[in-house]
Amino acid sequence: MLDIALLPGKYAVCRLAAGSALPPELSGGLSDGDVVTVSWTADGISLICPADRAPEQAVGETAWRCLRVAEPLDLAVSGTLAALVDPLAAARVSVVAFSTYDTDYLLVPAVRLREATAALERAGHRVLG
Repeated sequence: MLDIALLPGKYAVCRLAAGSALPPELSGGLSDGDVVTVSWTADGISLICPADRAPEQAVGETAWRCLRVAEPLDLAVSGTLAALVDPLAAARVSVVAFSTYDTDYLLVPAVRLREATAALERAGHRVLG
């Protein structure tokens, strides 16, 4: 069983053109609990951020809710994401997953949040917040 924290507000999944500069509104000044993640590839920049910080020039969707595994995870532990994604897949809830050094995050469509949390709770997890 995992404790899963529901972060406040909506999140955006965005794409910027390759070679774009990272907008200054994404670096620093995050509220407690907010998260921003950036991935650079030759094809472009993908970013996940609070919806109110999504760059205007980005292409993306801003109707996601963010769930975070509440306690830090040991990098040697396997199966954590599967334990979260599998019940969501069975409930046919779309997921965008990402990890930091400390823990794992899931984005689910805001309109499916109730179904997502119910699926996680049926799988034995506890959703907080």
